[in-house]
Amino acid sequence: MNANAMRVALSLLILLMWAPRRIYSQERRLVKMTLVRNASSIGAYCLDGSLPAYHWDRGFGAGARNWLLQFEGGGWCNDVKSCLDRAATRRGSTRYMSKVEVFSGILSNNASLNPDFYNWNRVKLRYCDGASFAGDAKFQNGTSLLYFRGQRIWQAIILDLLPKGLGQAKKALLSGCSAGGLATFLHCDNFTSYLPKNASVKCLSDAGFFLDARDISLNHSMRYFYNSLVTLQCFFPQYALPYIKTPFFILNSAYDVYQFHHILVPPAADPHGHWYHCKLNPAACNAVQINTLQGFRKYMLETLRPFFVNSTRGGMFINSCFAHCQSELQDTWFAPDSPRVNNKTISEAVGDWYFGRKVSKEIDCAYPCDNTCHNLIG
Repeated sequence: MNANAMRVALSLLILLMWAPRRIYSQERRLVKMTLVRNASSIGAYCLDGSLPAYHWDRGFGAGARNWLLQFEGGGWCNDVKSCLDRAATRRGSTRYMSKVEVFSGILSNNASLNPDFYNWNRVKLRYCDGASFAGDAKFQNGTSLLYFRGQRIWQAIILDLLPKGLGQAKKALLSGCSAGGLATFLHCDNFTSYLPKNASVKCLSDAGFFLDARDISLNHSMRYFYNSLVTLQCFFPQYALPYIKTPFFILNSAYDVYQFHHILVPPAADPHGHWYHCKLNPAACNAVQINTLQGFRKYMLETLRPFFVNSTRGGMFINSCFAHCQSELQDTWFAPDSPRVNNKTISEAVGDWYFGRKVSKEIDCAYPCDNTCHNLIG
């Protein structure tokens, strides 16, 4: 082999060694933040008093008049101390947020990565109120000031987007992940009221179906947490779902990692760490722990059964992967090795439902039968 050939071979070897495991063209779509300058006129502030914000990637071509709004997730605060702490972070203030966001998965503008929504107007609503874009109050004790204005933030962002084209939308999808998925339950019907009467408006919750379930100590830990935040019946989706009139899609893992770690086995219920290894790796769970997890899955499916049976316009994708939030990750949304149920990816299931191509109510078999899972646990 001559010197030139050796140099070429060496260069190719270096490229292969440093190449990413998986390459998605334009996966890292960076979209700038837009502050809602008029938000102060209706008293819409983040926890710390900063202005709310969103990121908007304009639609194009046939999707120019279609809109997808995605609520950002990020947990909650449920007392003054936790909310004060949160106000000094990106979860409670736009001052500390990244000014650009990566749009991937359901937010991608690439047809090969997001075939049904790539050319829509795609908007990410930044989360800074600590209560799933709900609440309308202010706390002041002389030394501290907190704004609990999630409802006003939601309204301010919508009012800012309406004259930018949302008010003339032909199709719209309101979605969200985790705490943002919960926000979708809370605001779905209200979203419809802002849009033209002839628009096709639907809603999607990703990892937002938080259960009112007992933990391993037989306590309702999540109920107590929510009770200190807002009224119980407003916040648990299983109680709100029967009253939502807008077509709704539920994307959730039956072994949702957040619910596994905070509802089924919260730290207070496992003081001696018997579940430590199981929570890090489901393969390390013993028979009793697996049986407990299967009971949690069974309760979720029982809770969803009325929706599965009675909703003629609803859809669902309940897989058996240990994951939390699957719509914004390209690997789980739409990729060659994405999780599948009945040989259908999440993207395909959502698209089939939204566009009425076919009934889309997919329920996975119980763990560990699904070998398409990535099991993003830990």
